[in-house]
Amino acid sequence: MMVGSLIDKVVNRMTVNEKKVKQSIRGDREALLFLLKQEKDKLYRTAYSYVRNEEDALDVFQQTVLLAIESIHQLREPKYFTTWLMKICINVSLGVLQKQKNVILIDELKFQSLSTEIATSDEKMDLLDAIYRLDEKYKTVLLLKYYEDLTFEQIAKVLGEPLGTVKSNGKRGLAKIKKTLKGVYIDERTKPI
Repeated sequence: MMVGSLIDKVVNRMTVNEKKVKQSIRGDREALLFLLKQEKDKLYRTAYSYVRNEEDALDVFQQTVLLAIESIHQLREPKYFTTWLMKICINVSLGVLQKQKNVILIDELKFQSLSTEIATSDEKMDLLDAIYRLDEKYKTVLLLKYYEDLTFEQIAKVLGEPLGTVKSNGKRGLAKIKKTLKGVYIDERTKPI
């Protein structure tokens, strides 16, 4: 009986959200703001996972919201609202990174001390560092898969790429991370104490 009521709640929420998306497409700003408030945490996490600092993540979030408000009328399928919004966020994040390529945001020591405060273990730090060193195509797939819990099908829609390409990039990215981390952790384990 509990499962049935849970399913009813999920279906009801999906129905409400699709109605809100349709209202938003027709120009209802209140409906759009309701939807954006629901997605704000996910958008911020995604932005932060790319730009890796709070100030830029907030800028990406704001730009994403503005672009969503300006272009909601172009959304064709209401059921893909979240995917569409994530794609905007990723594109804005990549644009910010592209602009900053030649600018050093934080010196290495500051980054290490900040990362140590945030990370709960050395392994998490090493994993994140390995992910951020990957090419964008691998990094994007892995961040969306493992930090945003998207399926490969959803990632393919967000990125506008074939499903096979997304799966391949995920597999190759994981292989590169394993190779990188395997060297670090095997070397540490074989050191004499």
